[in-house]
Amino acid sequence: MTTALPVIFIHGLWLHGTSWDPWIDRFRDEGYAPCAPGWPGDPDTVQEARDNPESIADHGIDDVVDHYATIIRELDTKPILIGHSFGGMIAQKLLGQDLAAAAIAIDAAQIKGVLPLPLSALRATLPVFKNPGNKHRAVSLTVEQFRFAFGNALSEEESTRLYERWTIPAPGKPLFEAASANFNPHSPAKVATGNQGRGPLLLMAGGKDHTVPEVVVRATLKQYRHSEAISDIVGFPDRGHSLTIDGGWREIAETALAWLRRQSL
Repeated sequence: MTTALPVIFIHGLWLHGTSWDPWIDRFRDEGYAPCAPGWPGDPDTVQEARDNPESIADHGIDDVVDHYATIIRELDTKPILIGHSFGGMIAQKLLGQDLAAAAIAIDAAQIKGVLPLPLSALRATLPVFKNPGNKHRAVSLTVEQFRFAFGNALSEEESTRLYERWTIPAPGKPLFEAASANFNPHSPAKVATGNQGRGPLLLMAGGKDHTVPEVVVRATLKQYRHSEAISDIVGFPDRGHSLTIDGGWREIAETALAWLRRQSL
């Protein structure tokens, strides 16, 4: 009997791990063994996370990477990693450390070496950066801030519905770490992009994404130019940062599944 290949879904800032539930059902139907463990300190439910923001606060990139690395090392085989936003950065770091069979990074946060900094990305993260003290706090978005950062390609009604269902406070620390990455030779946002022996990587980009604009994702791909390992990219011109949770999530999931089949995974 063949053991199902594990798939670990990694959420990004402001979304709870349960936002991956539809993906988990879909991947299980395809014969994988999927799960979506939260970040360190994440409570089990959206409401608990909203009620206890201090449990989420002050966790940085290295904390999150170490948390998932511990989970991975308890498995019998290397998993496939699928991450969104900062989860996409975490997935790339773990892939670069040879802890994954493959990784799919969806609208992944900026890694060290990526230079474009579009104005929309600055505006989307302003709720954190407007106060330096937020580096050690968990910060929530308002419904209007979520609409700009995630739901700009959706109707106002759908954006509000997603906000009410999935959003949680997010630690400010990873954003401050990413923002200073190109000035810090030991930045936790550094990824082993030159790793020749890593598993395949797929980057996904939403053409209307305000938080991680497509130009950032394409600049990320260029960081892998010195590695002969598989590094692919696919764009979704009409999609925003909500593409993993909105009404069009299935298109993204099916694209991911098709790519994994092409990698014989």
